[in-house]
Order: sequence, then C-alpha cells, then structure tokens
Amino acid sequence: MAEEKDSAQDSAPHDGPPDTQQKTEGSSDVSQAPLKPQKTGTNSSKNKGPAGGFDDTPIPKAPPGYTVKFTFHKATNLPLADINTLSADPFVVAQLSTTLPTRHKEDPPLQIRTPTIRQCTDPVWNCEWIVANVPASGFKLKCRIYDEDPADHDDRLGNVHVNVDSISEQWAGIKDQSYPVKKRMGSKRAYLIRAVAVCFNKVEHMHGFLNVSVEVLGKTGDENGGRAYTIGPQFWIRHQSPLLGRLLGQKEPGQGQVSKKTGKTKPEKYNFQANQMQLRGPVPEAMYHRFVEFKPFVKAMFTATGVRGFILSKALHHQHARVYNFDQNTEFKLFKEPSKEFTQKFLELVHYDQGGRIFTYVLTLDSLFRFTETGKEFGIDMLSKHTMHSDVAAYIAFSGEFFIRRLKHAHRPPPEEGGNNKSHPPNDIEGGPPEDDSKKDPSYYEIIIDNDSGTYRPNAKLLPQLREFFESNFPGLHVVTLDCQGDADKMEEMKKEQRELKKKEGDQIVYTQLSRTSSLSSSDIDELDRLEESGEMSQRHLRHQVFREAGARADAAKAHLKEYKPSSSREAWRGSKHQARQDNAEEHATKQGEASKTNGKEEASKSNETDGEKAEAR
Repeated sequence: MAEEKDSAQDSAPHDGPPDTQQKTEGSSDVSQAPLKPQKTGTNSSKNKGPAGGFDDTPIPKAPPGYTVKFTFHKATNLPLADINTLSADPFVVAQLSTTLPTRHKEDPPLQIRTPTIRQCTDPVWNCEWIVANVPASGFKLKCRIYDEDPADHDDRLGNVHVNVDSISEQWAGIKDQSYPVKKRMGSKRAYLIRAVAVCFNKVEHMHGFLNVSVEVLGKTGDENGGRAYTIGPQFWIRHQSPLLGRLLGQKEPGQGQVSKKTGKTKPEKYNFQANQMQLRGPVPEAMYHRFVEFKPFVKAMFTATGVRGFILSKALHHQHARVYNFDQNTEFKLFKEPSKEFTQKFLELVHYDQGGRIFTYVLTLDSLFRFTETGKEFGIDMLSKHTMHSDVAAYIAFSGEFFIRRLKHAHRPPPEEGGNNKSHPPNDIEGGPPEDDSKKDPSYYEIIIDNDSGTYRPNAKLLPQLREFFESNFPGLHVVTLDCQGDADKMEEMKKEQRELKKKEGDQIVYTQLSRTSSLSSSDIDELDRLEESGEMSQRHLRHQVFREAGARADAAKAHLKEYKPSSSREAWRGSKHQARQDNAEEHATKQGEASKTNGKEEASKSNETDGEKAEAR
C-alpha cells in the first residue's frame, strides 16, 4: 500500500470534533434526537478528500451503567486436542454483548483473552475482567474455549453462554457457577479422541464445564453510560518469534560475539517482538477514526467483499495472527492498575532508549495498545502496517509512530517543550547505553508520539487528549506529541536522528524475505551467518527463492517425521484419578533404576576383572 503514504501527505489537518449534542427540527429534547453520522473529510473543507479518517459521530446517550467483574475460574473435562500429548493447551476468548447501541455497526466487539494453560484438560485460570457501564438491562457473555496451536489455527473446544436479563446493585451475582460446554462448535477430532478414551474407561465422561463468576462492583461514575469499556486489570503481552526475526533480520539486544566486520558486539539471537498492553479505559470519546478509502479496493479489503478484497483481508488477518502469535515463548503478566512498575515494563518492552528504535502503534477503541518496531525492512513485508496491527478493524481510537528518548535531567521538561534539558539522541549523555545499563526511573525518559498513519489519518487536534491519556496510564513518563503535517520538518529531523543512532548503536538488518510462514533449513541459517560475517548478499532470482522455500518446507517435514516421538505424558488419557505429572515421575524413577542396575553390573564386572588380575599375579 504505497499509495496510502502518498495520499496521506497530500491531506490537510482535519477539522476538530464538533459538539457531541445534536438537535433536530421540531424537537426540543437534545437527548432524544436521532444520531446521524457526521464524517468529516480528510482534506480541507474546500477540497473534500476520500471517505474515512476522523468521525465525529457522538456516543449515544444512556444513563450510567454498572461496573461488573467477570472471573473465569476453571474448566473441567475438556477434550483431548493434541494427539502428541493426548491433552490440550486451553484458553478462553470472552465476548460481551449488551443492549447499548454502537456508534457504527462495524465497531469491534468488547472481548478479552485469558492466558494459556499448558497440557491440561482441567485448566485453572482465575482470570478477572472488569467492565464499566454494563446497562441495567443485563448482558450476554459468550465464552469460546480454544486449544492453542501456534503452527496451525487454534482448535475450538466448545462454547459457553452466560445470559443475564437484568442487573442492579442489589443483584446477588453469579458465584463460581458451572456451565456446560456446548460441543456443537467444537473440534470433531478432539471429541473423537475423548470418546475413544471414554470407551476404554480412561476418562469418566464426555461433558466439559466452565466455571464463571459475575459480580456487580457498583454504579459507574460516568455522566454518559452510552459505551461499555474495560477498566482492568492492566496486562502486558510480549510475543516473540525467532523465525520471523530471522526472516526480517530483527535481533534482540544481548551480549554475543564480536563481529569481524564492524568490531561491535553481536546480539545473541534473532527475534522479532510484538507487544500488547491493556490500558485503563476509556479512551477519550472524540478518538474515533475510520479507515480511509483512498483507493476503491480499500473498502473491499476491510469488508472482505469481492475476490480481491477477500484475499487481501485474509492476508492481513494472517499477518496479524503471525505477528501476534501465542506460543510457549509468549509472556503474559497482569497489573492491578497503572503504576510506576507498569511504566517500567513498557520501557522494558521498547528496550528503553537503546538502538534508536522507532515503533508503529495502534490504540483500539477498548484501550488495547499494540506496537512493534518499524522500519523500511519491516514495511517491505506488510501490505499495511496499521491495518495489520488493528487486525483489519474498521474503527480505531488512534494510530501512528513513537520512539523513546532518555533525558539528562529527570525532573526538568524535555527539550521539545523548551526545557533546559538534553536528550539522547541527539546528544551523548552518560549514564545509559551503549556504555552503561539503562536507568530504570521513568522520569528519565520521554515518549515522542505522532499521528503518522496513512490508513486512519488521526485528527491532529486530538493529540492533546492522546497525551493526557498516555500520561494517566504511564505515570512518571514525559509525553510529547507531534503532528505529522504541522510538525513535519521537526518530526522528520527527530526520526532521522533515531535512524542515525540505530546505525551507530543498533542492529544491522542483513536479510529480508517475502515469505512469513516457511521454515528455515540448516543451509539457509549457515548462509545467513556467512552473509552476516561478510556483510554481503548476492542478488537472487525469484525462481531461486521459490525453489529454496519449497525445499525448506520438504526438509522440515522430513525432519519432523524422523524425529517425531509421542510424548510419554498421558495425564488426560489416564483419567482424573491419575495425578498430574505422575507419568513423568514414574519414567524418571524407571530410568534411574535402570541406570543404577547398569552401574552395578559395570562395577561388578570391574571387580571380577580386578580379582582375576590379582590371581594371575600370584
């Protein structure tokens, strides 16, 4: 989507958000007036641009609702989704529906994902979800239980529906209640394996259950209860992909060997990192942006209509799933509320001010903050960076790019605000990278964040509200905003300084590849290491790349078949009376017994040989 960048440069700042109150002819009651979309143009008022961008449709008026805490305790008797382990890696995706009208029918649903419990058919999550402005008319909670499968699509293990017709502060709530898992939408293969286990009396029955609690915490203190949103808890998720890092040439910081070419310390391993952080809602009401239809095919891509739109939409969804892939390396941690520790974790995820990194970000309507490192080498592989980050969402709150700089003085305003202070870059400041470790105090850092997104083109007049929102969620961090058009020269100069720092302190990109899903063979890895040492890479024809990819896939499949060994852990197959990890303990004890017998035989043999030698000597 190179066109979106060019189109974005031609647009002028949008008009600011108007009054959210509307009046209709013949009606004196403002709250009863029907809501009509009032989408502003992406160009000036004289030269109206393509549809999309800032949308000034107000949130529908409604009385304040209730703050509700949902708790997903545990599940029991889930089907056996993994043939190798005869177990499952379950997690829950919960989606909340209410009678509140949305601003647009394309608004994404309110949902949350629990952490994954590994190799268990009786998982315990105890995961909480606090939502504000749930109306008195109740809610519908749909819980989809999945088995995580990083190499393929996640298998659905079943659904659970929790429907409540009305709630109030006197409502007794739901306390650790078991709901049967509906099998109709579940994986046929997983339930077939469990049926075989039942036939052999290895498990007791076929029926699974999910335990859920729902509690009303009180009335939400908003003037307008027209939207439900997530309050907490705050969580952060770090997705790591060594394969994608190898394909994109991205490395993680670390202490490695010294490069023969540059003489600098090389990182330990390739890795590409994607991050998600749930911030405390709500996002400011005016932050409401729709994708920009700068070309006719864009709408078809976002709505998945037509052959071309369907293919592009599927490709972007696939890219999002690959970048934000959940596997055993994914880190998932919770914070009760925004705090200094939460800010420190954010700075850790962006590696403080090391390496001159620039990040692409998207802020969803439910305060989910997604970001990855960006650059020319990353843009080559993506149809649209912000569309991929939003998972092809029609509406988001904000998007753009940001980077981190370290300040010389913690409690002085940053130089961008006229403070008597210095930042790294462009200045070399002691007390941090590359000579010293990074300072942990958030007051020593500033985030420079902009609205540079051709896909959604956020309104520059909303940058002060974005700044206030980030300051409330990242205590101690200095927040500076830039308009990609009004501050174009300043922004380009600062990003140029970041790129220069990346050349000086950061990791050099040595390889890019169009494929995102293929495996790497050992010859490819050796070749990449050789290129890294020499700093060269020969030009290859597309035919060679296709042959290499096909060969790598075939080699990976053959190696997998040769090395495949079914796991000896059969916890789910052995039934509920079998203790967890008992198979591993028994196997370990058996191996130790065999090893002791072998050692005893060897010692006896040596003893016999010694006695024989002594007898011959006599």
